[in-house]
Amino acid sequence: MINNQFSRRKFLDIAKLSVLFLLTSCKGLSKKISIGFYKNFLPLSFINLLPKNWKKENLNFNKYNLSKNFRDKDIILINDGWLRRVDLKDFNDISDPLLDYLDKRSKSYLGNWELFERKKLYPIGVVPYAVVVKNNQRYKITSKNNWDFLLSKDLIGKMILPNSPRLLISIAERINDKNALKAIIDQDNIYDDINAIDWLINTDAVLAILPLTLCEKYLKVDSRLSIVFPNKGVPLMWNFLLINNNFNQTLLIDWIDNLLERNSVKKLIRDGLYLPFKNEYNQGSYNNTFKSERLLKRPSEECWRNSWSFNPLKESEKTELEIIWKKSLAP
Repeated sequence: MINNQFSRRKFLDIAKLSVLFLLTSCKGLSKKISIGFYKNFLPLSFINLLPKNWKKENLNFNKYNLSKNFRDKDIILINDGWLRRVDLKDFNDISDPLLDYLDKRSKSYLGNWELFERKKLYPIGVVPYAVVVKNNQRYKITSKNNWDFLLSKDLIGKMILPNSPRLLISIAERINDKNALKAIIDQDNIYDDINAIDWLINTDAVLAILPLTLCEKYLKVDSRLSIVFPNKGVPLMWNFLLINNNFNQTLLIDWIDNLLERNSVKKLIRDGLYLPFKNEYNQGSYNNTFKSERLLKRPSEECWRNSWSFNPLKESEKTELEIIWKKSLAP
C-alpha cells in the first residue's frame, strides 16, 4: 500500500514537472525574436549577419497586408519606397541608446519627417543607385558626364530605368536641359526595377539604373558590365527598422555592434549597402579610404556630397509632381 501511494505521488510529481517544462518551453519559443523583410532589396551578407536565433520571414510588401499582419513580427525592415504601406503610429518609439549610434547624414535625413514619424523610424542601411553599363568601352560614359548622357542619341530605347516617376523626375532635374524628363520618356525605354539586370544582359539594352545591392553580384562575374556614379550625385535608397510589440530594444545593441565590426562593414559595402552609424571604419567606407579592401568601384566623395534622399511628400508636393509627370507624358 505504501509503495502504491509512493508510486502514485511520484507519478504526479513527474507529471507536474513535465507540464511545467512544457509551459516553460512554449514561453521560451514565444519569446523568440521575429523579423520580417523583403529579401530582394537586402544583400545576402546583411541577411547572414542577422542573429541566427531570430525567426526570419521574407515579406512581399507588394502583396502583404501589413496593416493587418505585421503584428506578429517584433521587427520589420522596410525601405523608404514602401513606407506608405504601413501606419507608423502602430510602431514603438526608438530608444535613445539606439539613436546615439546614428551618424550626421541619418539624423539630418530624419529631420525631414514629422516628429511622431521620426521617433518610429530607425535607419539601418543606405544604398546608392548605380548606372550599370554594358560594353562601356564603346559609349565612354564616366562620372564626369553626370546625368546628361541619358539624352544621348546612342542610348535611345536602350535603357532600363526605375519604375518610379518621382525618381525619374529627380534625375531629370540634374540634367542641363529643361525638357530632359520629356526627352527621356519619349525614348521608349524599359521601366523595371526588379528585372533590370536580366533585361540588360539578355537584350540589346546598353545601361540600367538600379540600387547597387541589386547589381553588384553581376558586376563580379560579367566582364561586359561596368559601373558609373555621376559626380552630380545619385538617388539614395534608405532601409529602416520598425519596432513592434514592445520589443526590448536593448537586444539590438549587440547586433549593431556586430554590424560595425571591420569584417562586417567590409562585407556589406562589397554588396552595396552602407551603414548609417558613427564608426571610424564605417565612415571611411563613404570616402573610399579603405582602398586595400579591393572593393568594386564605389561613389566618390563628390558623388556622396551631391547625392539625395527622398523626403516624405506633402500633399502640395505630391500634386506638383503629378502635374510635372502629366506634362511630360503629353504629346
